Formats: sequence, C-alpha cells, structure tokens
Amino acid sequence: MQNHLYIMRILKPLALLLSIILLSSCMATSKKEKISQVEKQLLYAEKQLSLLLVDAEKANKIPRTLDEHGQMHFTHNNFDWTEGFYPGSSWYLYEATGDVKWKNAAEKFQSLFEEHKNRTTNHDLGFVFNCSYGNGYRLTKNEAFKEVMITAGNSLLTRFNPNVGCIKSWDVDNGWQATRGWEFPVIIDNMMNLELLFELSKLTGDMKYQEVAIAHADTTLKNHFRSDNSSYHVIDYDAETGAVRNKHTAQGFAHESSWARGQAWGIYGYTVCYRYTKNVKYLNQAVKIADYILNYKGMPTDGIPYWDYNAANIPNEPRDVSAATVTVAALIELDGYTETSYLPEIDKILRSLATEEYTAKLGKNKNFLLKHSVGSIPHNNEIDVPLNYADYYYLEALLKYEDSYSPKN
Repeated sequence: MQNHLYIMRILKPLALLLSIILLSSCMATSKKEKISQVEKQLLYAEKQLSLLLVDAEKANKIPRTLDEHGQMHFTHNNFDWTEGFYPGSSWYLYEATGDVKWKNAAEKFQSLFEEHKNRTTNHDLGFVFNCSYGNGYRLTKNEAFKEVMITAGNSLLTRFNPNVGCIKSWDVDNGWQATRGWEFPVIIDNMMNLELLFELSKLTGDMKYQEVAIAHADTTLKNHFRSDNSSYHVIDYDAETGAVRNKHTAQGFAHESSWARGQAWGIYGYTVCYRYTKNVKYLNQAVKIADYILNYKGMPTDGIPYWDYNAANIPNEPRDVSAATVTVAALIELDGYTETSYLPEIDKILRSLATEEYTAKLGKNKNFLLKHSVGSIPHNNEIDVPLNYADYYYLEALLKYEDSYSPKN
C-alpha cells in the first residue's frame, strides 16, 4: 500500500507535467494552423488582386467599387477620399510577397493623385497619403515619398481651428453638406487622418503635427462619445467659441444610432493615438469602444456588423464588411497593448471574412477581394458592394496578425 502511494505521488506530478506539455503542443499547433490560414488568405488575395491589377492597368485608373449595375467604378480625378487605398493595398502585397510588380503598381497609381497633396479643401489627406505614400516610405525609405507626406500634412494643418480644437471635416458652402445647417462639422472618420500627423512629427522632429493631432483627439474624446461609448458621426461646432451646436449623423441610420463604420474609425483612431503617445487615456478609450462593439447584443454571431447597429429592419439589413475589417485591424494592434486578450474575437472575425460568404471567388466580384460592404445608405450610394478600403484594411489585418502571432524562433 505504501509503495502504491509512493508511486502515485511520483506519477501525479509527472502526469500534470505531461498534460501541460501536451496542452502547450496543441496550442502551438493551433497557432501554427491559424498562421497557415492567414498565409493562405494572403496568397489568395495576391491571386485575386492580380486580376484587378490587370483591369486597373488597362484603364490607368484606381478601382474604388462597383456601380448600381455591377460595373467597375473608378475613383474620380478631382479628389477622392478612397484613392489612396488601392496603391496602399499594392504596398501591402509587396510587403507580403516581395514581388516588385506590386511596388511598381503602388508607385504608378499613387502618382496619379500626387498633386492632391496641395489640397486644403478636404480633410481626407491622411487617408489618401498615409495609406499610399506612408506605406511606400515605410517599406522603401524613398525620401521623395516623405516630402509628399510633409506637404500633405501641412495642407491638412490649414483645416485646424484652435478655437474648436479640431480639424474641420467638410466645407459647408456647397454640395449636400450645405443643406444641413452646419458651421464647423467634425466627423469621427477624422480620427483616421491623425496617423499621418503623428508619423510626420516622428519623421521630422517637428511637434506641430502631433500637437494638432492630440488636440483633435482630445476634443473628439470630449464630445463625440455617448455614455455607453458609442460614437456620434458628426459633431457640429461654433467656429468662434468651440461650443457644440449639433450632434448628428450623415451616413448612419439616425442621429442617435451607432453607425457601424463610425465605431470602427473610433477604435482604430484611439489605438493609433496610444501607439504614438503612450497616453493611457487613449488606450482606455480604445478599450471602451472595443467593449461596446464586441458586447453589443445585436451583433451578428459571425462578428460582421449590420451597416448601423440600430438600423430599422435588422436582421434584414445589409452587413458592412468594411466596418469589420477596420475593427479587426485595430483589435490586433490593441491586443498587443492590453492584458485582456481579444484573440478569440479577432479569430472569429477573420474566420468569417475568409468564408465564401464574404470572400469572392477567384475572378468574380470584378476582382475585388471582399463582398458586402456599405458606403452610405442615406445617400443611396455603394450599398452591398465591394469597397477598396475593405480590401485594404483586410490585408492590413492579415499582415498584422502574421506579425503579431507567428511563433517566434
């Protein structure tokens, strides 16, 4: 009996150790399998977007989406807030594959709008030039690209109003914006233009860019969020006093609803703010937005949101894949800053996006990668179509995942 007990005392810790080893092995295998799936998605993306490159090269234009007849819609030459995403996707594919054809494509298509770096009538210079020239500079250290970024950043700074503490989103003297009664509208989307400014202070040592970015982030933090940490789309300010005049929407279902892509812009924007400043208030806000998104009771089980969380006819409302791709790209970065792990939610969203429900078959979808995004339902524009920025942020998410979770040697 004593011998038996002695043997049990020896075997029990050995069994525990063995189980830990086996569990670790299974976890490592699971991680390798996940990375393998991500690599497969990147390889597939390269095949599909190679077909889109043929179309873009033939037209010498930047693909944006499909029109109401299912035909290719390219960005327009005047200024298009989405024009930076296609060359940005090309830079990501160059990063993923090392194939110089993607570098050449990125350089060619971003050159089509280089002159827009001087535009002071639009706030989307961050989207346009950080996603294209910013990625290009990151990967090549081409000084000419940095100079383009600096010029674009200086143009963006002209839209900053110190009385308000924000960069003005839209001019209101013409177009549909002129009909809303706004004076100084600021949209949550503008949080995405701050990355260019933060990066420019890092590259140049001139803190004027970061100072504006911080002011904008702080004012947005103060006024854009409800008590449940959902975001308004548009805050309209008095340009002289900085007082809030209106809390509205432009692309959401209603003023008090939660427009899905707006929530994604918020979590991504504040995660970026924390990356550059390490100010915990930005991290806390990103976590609060993540909690709102991931715990929202009406979120579909596959993690791909409806275009607005409060749209009238849920579940018979379009999904917005673009909101999901921006969110998951942000969550992967945020996961590296927090003790809380977002990996289960990240894996769920990426698994969903990789299914045939959302990923187009090779040669279909006019060679865009993802299906089922929404531009603006209130404007009856780009409803349930592919969008070049959905593809862009999906590629970004895949690359971030590979970098963050690959087993280290």
